[in-house]
Amino acid sequence: MKLLQLDFDPSIAAEFGDIGDQSIDLLGVPVFDGPSLWTFLIRFAFNLLVCWVITHFLYYKKSHRRDYYFTYMLFSATIFLILYQLQSLQMEMTLALGLFAIFSMIRYRTEQLPIREMTYLFVLIGLSIINGSGLTSSYTAFVVTNVLVVLLIWLLESLGFSKRQANKIITYEKIDLIRPDRREELLADLRERTGLDIVKVQVGSINFLKDTAFLKVTYIPDDPEPNDIDMITKFKNK
Repeated sequence: MKLLQLDFDPSIAAEFGDIGDQSIDLLGVPVFDGPSLWTFLIRFAFNLLVCWVITHFLYYKKSHRRDYYFTYMLFSATIFLILYQLQSLQMEMTLALGLFAIFSMIRYRTEQLPIREMTYLFVLIGLSIINGSGLTSSYTAFVVTNVLVVLLIWLLESLGFSKRQANKIITYEKIDLIRPDRREELLADLRERTGLDIVKVQVGSINFLKDTAFLKVTYIPDDPEPNDIDMITKFKNK
């Protein structure tokens, strides 16, 4: 005995909708999409984890800057969320990348971002863009990309390439030591009088009437917190 077979009519299915699809739409947008929500949460958690590892174990371990810790975590999370939503809305990727290029060039008015802090900000922006955009390859390549970035930062930090240096402007009165042939004597005198680990000195404006010269010294600071008035030689009267 043969079983009764029913033919499927696509026109009828299009008119009455797919019976198996019970999702509720509001203005053409699903109210709840379980698989998409899980994909979003997993990728968001993964991006947040990678950015936290870079910020906490690689950056904050040496800098101890809570303000940049706060900035990096929120910056990376916000960029991921924006890019993920732009991707969901099927907007042009060039528009999204252009938007983040503008964000990455924003400089805070309170202080100038040091090179090391700017580099970490750029890395976190790049990873958030990669993690928030659509997958163009396998999940393995997606994870390996993040791991390679973390390992590269860890290697460079371990080798000491990111050792922070600071600059200070000094008004110096022993102008007989500013001669190029007496540079070692100048460095020794500056180290003894300032107590700083000075690695380089540059001679600026020289005033022979007052026997003074402006020196720009480069030193390795003991305090991880940057000195905001290092380059100030005179306070303005308000």
